[in-house]
Amino acid sequence: MKKKWILIPAIVIVLLVVVYGAVGNYFYEYALSAKDEKEFLEGNPNLAESEAVMAEVAEALDAADEAFEQEVHPQDLSITSNDDLNLSADLYINEEASEKWAVIAHGYMMDASGMTRYIRNFHEQGYNVLAPDLRGHGDSEGDYIGMGWHDRLDMLLWIDEVLKINPDAEIALFGISMGGATVMMTSGEELPDNVKVIVEDCGYASVSDVFTYQLDDLFGLPQFPVLNAANTVTNIRADYDLYEASAVDQVAKSETPMLFIHGDADTFVPFGMLDDVYGAAEVEKDKLIIEGAGHGEAEKVDPEVYWEKVWGFVDNYM
Repeated sequence: MKKKWILIPAIVIVLLVVVYGAVGNYFYEYALSAKDEKEFLEGNPNLAESEAVMAEVAEALDAADEAFEQEVHPQDLSITSNDDLNLSADLYINEEASEKWAVIAHGYMMDASGMTRYIRNFHEQGYNVLAPDLRGHGDSEGDYIGMGWHDRLDMLLWIDEVLKINPDAEIALFGISMGGATVMMTSGEELPDNVKVIVEDCGYASVSDVFTYQLDDLFGLPQFPVLNAANTVTNIRADYDLYEASAVDQVAKSETPMLFIHGDADTFVPFGMLDDVYGAAEVEKDKLIIEGAGHGEAEKVDPEVYWEKVWGFVDNYM
């Protein structure tokens, strides 16, 4: 009889461990596996185009992007990451550029080819542009999505690559959504003096914060124990910690001037996260809030104000 009473707690513990692992693995595959389709992005109301996007403006911008893609063709560039992944990027050399360079980071489940709008604007402003495929995206290797954390270390390698091409380069870092988080996370590392300015658009405060928000929004589930389980699996399978991956903490260490952009109708990466990252910055800084813009829509809603603000800030340092 005693043996049965001893076995019952042991069985319960084993079952809890199995369930914990299964839950963690499910949400890891759901959000961080680079190979799985992300069905939650399809038809997500938080990603629906807002009424503030004017059709005629969007059509004109799309036409300009298409013309740029037909006229300007990038070179392929690749590097090897610190963990031996082959990473790919598109390199746009501007023959009229002097020392100005932009490194442009894309968003979640996108790749460099989806950043034409931003590549074009920097290129037209006289910049050479390097647009990497972040790990696990596009032509870059990787089984998992780094959410900006491991990507920040890859960005350091891309910066080094720019300096191999042009040792006198003056570099602006730009990123949108996960790319915005990537450049913010990069900002807290030791950067060469060549990196003059950073612009982030709708990046999240931290990976744990945005996942906690999405857990509640998509599933009505609490952070504990679900995110803890996902974090355990992420540590094992991707070798990083969701709670450590913080744009806020990195921005607080930054010494690089930074412009923060967000739409006030963003419900995918909540608008309130702008205050978190902006408040953490102790550098020369500014922010732009576009009324009515949802996630990643700031430039679409008011491109004139958007680029006037970007160049007004960036040109102070380049």
